[in-house]
Amino acid sequence: SIYPSPSTKTQFGTEVLKNDPDCPGSLGIAISEAIEACVTSGGTSKYSLGSVLSHVLMHQTVIGLEAIQQLELAGESSSPDVIVGCTGGGSNFAGIAFPFLGQQLRGETSKPIRFVAVEPAACPSLTKGVYAYDYGDTARMTPLIKSHTLGAAFIPPKVHSGGLRYHAMAPLISHLKELELIEARAVQQSSAFDAGAGFFRSEGILPAPEATHAIEGAMVEALDASAKGEARTILFNMCGHGHFDMAAWQKWTAGDIEDFDYPDELVKEALKSVPGLNGVDWPMPIS
Repeated sequence: SIYPSPSTKTQFGTEVLKNDPDCPGSLGIAISEAIEACVTSGGTSKYSLGSVLSHVLMHQTVIGLEAIQQLELAGESSSPDVIVGCTGGGSNFAGIAFPFLGQQLRGETSKPIRFVAVEPAACPSLTKGVYAYDYGDTARMTPLIKSHTLGAAFIPPKVHSGGLRYHAMAPLISHLKELELIEARAVQQSSAFDAGAGFFRSEGILPAPEATHAIEGAMVEALDASAKGEARTILFNMCGHGHFDMAAWQKWTAGDIEDFDYPDELVKEALKSVPGLNGVDWPMPIS
């Protein structure tokens, strides 16, 4: 069975809905409900997380490994100049970027590659979050992870890119950001949808709202290269189709897509409960 989160199927989901009947949910809330359902099942249920954690990022690298082979088949003799991916929890971006980043760190690329993570402006953990130990879920049941976070208590605005509505970032992605091996950009969803519509007109593929962020990032790079008169090979991950997001695209067609500013006050309140900002810390990994 599949239930939308927050749900009345768990104690935590019921509590969330009691406090806010119109709560749009978030990946953090869904994780909390999934953990609760698992630990209260008497051993009959298993839980497999699909984002954020390191083993998930490694699993997704099949995307980048295949992309390396695809570029070779396409006759690209050199490495891409820039690799772009949408970023929420981090697994999609890691999937496309990590194999190429591995090549670069081993000195196997023909030139330096830039890696650009594009996230929603309404939930900008990489660009505006703090780097600290925090919980990976809203109910604070997970172990602490060191990542860029907006606070586990923060519930992002109801943007259409549901897969990107997460308060924190994968620890591996956050560490790479701290080492300045990757870049991050935050974009409004109207700009992302505009880019996705342009992609649909030219390619005939309707992208998911999450994927439009990567498309927007790739278009920004292409326009910048054109303005500078540069040849730039841009690789991006068109990570999903929008066939199940037609309501969102209907809103875009009607001009009803909303932009959300970063809610500073809500995040400031959520950060008060971040363990890493309240005396909990461990040394950084040795770079």
